[in-house]
Amino acid sequence: MFKKVNNYFDKLEDKIRSGLSRHPIIYAIIGGVGIILFWKGVWETAEFFPVLFGPVSAVAGVVILLLTGLMVSFFVGDSIILSGFKGEKKLVEKTESEVRSEKDIDERILEKLDVIEAELEEKK
Repeated sequence: MFKKVNNYFDKLEDKIRSGLSRHPIIYAIIGGVGIILFWKGVWETAEFFPVLFGPVSAVAGVVILLLTGLMVSFFVGDSIILSGFKGEKKLVEKTESEVRSEKDIDERILEKLDVIEAELEEKK
């Protein structure tokens, strides 16, 4: 039963996303409204619990984010962390030639992967 309901909503989501992706501004507005309404509901629900005010609420949120692994990825972002490890510049600090050079390298890597994939297919 759950699987059927899940499949139905999964297919419905795919159709809606496909249609909305052709209209990015409308998609952004609908998405923004959905996010605001979700957080409004969370906020108003939290008000039913007197203990969830002020610092307790903040600490509970931090604990939830840390336990789920979302704290760093949401507030900082994986790409920023990885670029820091690699010592890379931020995209806005790179020159056009650096960006083009990275794009060329990425394209060559993809070409090599295509060759490797074709060789693997031949061996099968």
